[in-house]
Formats: sequence, C-alpha cells, structure tokens
Amino acid sequence: MKTIKGPAIFLAQFSGDKAPFDSLEAIADWAAGLGYAGIQIPSWNKSLFDLDNAAESQTYCDEIKGLLADKGLEVTELSTHLQGQLVAVHPAYDAQFDGFAPLEVHNNPKARQEWAVQQVKNAAVASRRLGLKAHATFSGALAWPYFYPWPARPAGLVEDAFNELAKRWKPILDVFDENGVDAAFEIHPGEDLHDGVTFEMFLERIDNHSRANILYDPSHFVLQQLDYLAFLDIYHERIKCFHVKDAEFRPNGRSGVYGGYQSWVDRPGRFRSLGDGQVDFPEIFSKMAINDFDGWAVLEWECAIKHPEQGAAEGAPFITKHIIRVTEHAFDDFAGGGADRELNKQLMGIVDDAGRAKP
Repeated sequence: MKTIKGPAIFLAQFSGDKAPFDSLEAIADWAAGLGYAGIQIPSWNKSLFDLDNAAESQTYCDEIKGLLADKGLEVTELSTHLQGQLVAVHPAYDAQFDGFAPLEVHNNPKARQEWAVQQVKNAAVASRRLGLKAHATFSGALAWPYFYPWPARPAGLVEDAFNELAKRWKPILDVFDENGVDAAFEIHPGEDLHDGVTFEMFLERIDNHSRANILYDPSHFVLQQLDYLAFLDIYHERIKCFHVKDAEFRPNGRSGVYGGYQSWVDRPGRFRSLGDGQVDFPEIFSKMAINDFDGWAVLEWECAIKHPEQGAAEGAPFITKHIIRVTEHAFDDFAGGGADRELNKQLMGIVDDAGRAKP
C-alpha cells in the first residue's frame, strides 16, 4: 500500500486579477500559508503559467519548480480542462465555448479545435519537463446534447460520436505516451466521458490506450447518483488523479437529478465545501490506500454557499486528517510466528500414522 501525497489545491477557482491571486508567486505564498504542499495549475491562465513557454523551455520549467520549492510546494499536475473541452465541441455550444479560446479563433470551430489540440499536446511536453506523471483534462463532447433519448436518437449516432472522439484523441494520447505522462480525464457531466460506461466506450475505440486514464472526483457521481465507491473498485487501475470535492443530493417533490434549471444553491444536487456534503471520504481514502494510489489528494473547491477563501482554509486540514499513513506491518504481527511448513501440515491433519507431517 502507498500513502497519498497532499494536501494540494487546484488553483482554477481562486486565480483572479487581485492579489494574492494574480501571480504564481503570490498565490503560491497564499496556498503554502494555508498548509498546502502541492498546487494543481490551470494551464490556460498565463498570469500563473505560460504553457507554450513550458513546452519549449526546460529552463522555464526548472524556474517554476524552484520558485515553488522555495515555498515548500510542488506542482501536482497541470490542467487543460478548458482546452480539452475544445477538442470536441457540439455546435450547440460553439458560442459559449469560444470564450475558452483566444480571440483569433473565435467563430472558427476548426481553428479553435486545432489550437486546443496543440495546447493539450504542449501540456504533455510541459508535464514531462516538470517531472510530472499525470495530467488533468476534459474529453469534450459531441454526443452530450443527446444523453436523454427523446426524441429517439437516430441509430448509430452515439457510436459515430464516440468514433470521432476517439479519432481526435488518439494522436494526442500518443504524444502523452511519448512523454511518459498519463492523461487523466475528469469523468464529468457535460463531457462525453461522464460515467464508467462512457469511459469504457471510449477505451474500446482507442484500443485501451495505456495513457487514457481517469481523474476521480466523487462529487460528480453524487449528483448522478452513481456509486462512487464501487467506481473505485472497478476502475482503480486507471485512476491517476484525485479531486477531493464534496457534494450532496437531497431530492424533493419538485426536482431531482436534473435540477429543474435552478441555480446551484436551489438544486437538489449541489457541490459543497469539504465536510459540508455527503461524500464518504474516510472510505474513499481507505480504498485509495488499499489500491496503491500514489498521486495527490487535490482540493477542488466549488460551493454555492460558502466563501472560497473559507473553503480553502478548511480544505488543507480536512485532507490532512483523511490521508492515511499506510502501515508497514500487520496489526497482529506480534502474535504470529515464522513460516513452519511442518506445523502447517500438522494443523491441517496432513500426517502419517505416527502423527508426523507427510513429505
């Protein structure tokens, strides 16, 4: 068994244009001051990290690592959630998702996709230069508008969508393989990879590519009413990243899983700050330890009620409390003895007429 690394924090929900959230050095000081040991960096925010430069320059990556090391921090993973989303966009979302890309590719889905693909490939190279083993991203979605089959989907629509998704991601995953880095897809509603079944559909079409893996976030499974503990049992070999995020699901007589188009604060299923929701974190951390997960426990803060800075301050001690320092010895070793094959045979009755263990 292995002890999870942490606590760490995903910076995406905290970065902004005001101090201390407007530069990597300042936000790193803030995170370290709260007790975090690692940071997951959103690669689309150039005020924190220059992804293109990182893909080209080992010196730049070494400077980033050195700056953080001086503060007692490490980079846990880079994130291309926004760029990964743009690898596959259904036309219904073109206008909304243009905001994730530079102005020069707006209103041009082909150019936007090409930009996104190169960004994710750059992240594979940058991750290698930073000495990272895993990378956090989204799959994008072509079939998501059709997830509820009314009207009935045309035959083959989902299959064709996943064939195209695989076609787009296979060359990207090959670049991750060349750089020795795992791409961990966050299994998330809004993405074509939103549960175990859809992840398996994708794997089948990319020949079980070894670099196609999972970012595990139980909060999304609470909102879907999927068994997030059984998910760990089934897919633990593919889980390479871990977002520690809480959620709750409290259905009522007026709305349920779909939420009735309500704001987050009014939905039956909503994200919560750590400890305020329903996720069974002691069991999750136990399963992670048993399954030899050797990555980072990374807080992703999202909550419609609590202030983010309070959530961040509470997150580091919460994660620290749940990280299990795995044992090197069984609790009952003191009562055991060395292997004695002769005694074992006698205990099982494998003896001759004189009561001696049989050869």
